[in-house]
Amino acid sequence: MAKNENVIERKCNNLLEQAVYENATDIHLIPSSKGYDVNFNRGSKLTKIGSLPPQLAERMISFYKFLSSLDISDKRKPQSGSFHKKMHEENFSFRVSTIPAIHYQESVVIRVQKHNRIVPIDQLCLEKEWADTLRTATAMPQGLILLSGPTGSGKTTTMYSLTSHCANNLNRHVITLEDPVENKHAHLLQIQVNESAGMTYSTGLKAILRHSPDVIMLGEIRDAETAKIAVSAALTGHLVFSTVHSKDPVGTIYRMLDFGVSLEELRQTMICISTQRLIVKNNGEMGAVFEMIANEAIEAVLDSIKKGERFTYSTENKMTLLLQKYSQSQSKYEK
Repeated sequence: MAKNENVIERKCNNLLEQAVYENATDIHLIPSSKGYDVNFNRGSKLTKIGSLPPQLAERMISFYKFLSSLDISDKRKPQSGSFHKKMHEENFSFRVSTIPAIHYQESVVIRVQKHNRIVPIDQLCLEKEWADTLRTATAMPQGLILLSGPTGSGKTTTMYSLTSHCANNLNRHVITLEDPVENKHAHLLQIQVNESAGMTYSTGLKAILRHSPDVIMLGEIRDAETAKIAVSAALTGHLVFSTVHSKDPVGTIYRMLDFGVSLEELRQTMICISTQRLIVKNNGEMGAVFEMIANEAIEAVLDSIKKGERFTYSTENKMTLLLQKYSQSQSKYEK
């Protein structure tokens, strides 16, 4: 039995090492009719690199779940967690997410991230105007900065970039609340959500406020209670970063209204809202295209909503037009 366990552990480690060596951002284990397909996400493109027989794949998935402190016996509900491992003298984080499939199988995605990996704001933004807007927003003593975009669009990378700027360039005390902590950073005090232990976003945020942070990073605003506490933190002298699921910046405002935040609270707190998409630059590195509203633009949206008007951009499909501008980079999200 111990020998079989060692084989499983070795195969799991080999797969992780291969992903790191090939600069994959995600490992996908997807059930198929004959077993499991193994895919790597590299440069926003999913590539099949092999397959695994059912029994071996299920044992490997159980081992990854064990490392991530997930319930190995439960295959009926989605689970997420993370573990950390040192490879080639460097520390990596692996975020494991499972989802149930038919016939008691599970589909698994493992996000691969290097510890302390910070993409500078200027390197992340493809236009200087976007970097300047983000720097101006982070220099504010208090307020709410919200990021939106689909899964894999680089929202967390942007937030880590902003928190690094606040901690290292502005000498501000930063505390994060994440579910889970995706990437460990020496410059941050990072708190992990643990709902089974009573550490939800809302309770964690209340606790963080007692530790005198200058800047608070929330992994996600996902309910009314968290939204209201985030707004309250911004009103009481903190700079708050978070993500919200929405299609565009204006949609982010409507999403906050759905959570029960009032127009006046948004007027008092909102300093910048951005939506982003990742693209591959000509040199092979990742960059981001942003659609932002700040200051007067946010005021204009709020005024339109107050008057009962549906705010629309002067140019429709602004993000699509931006992606077309960088079409040579082959954006993953280009329509």
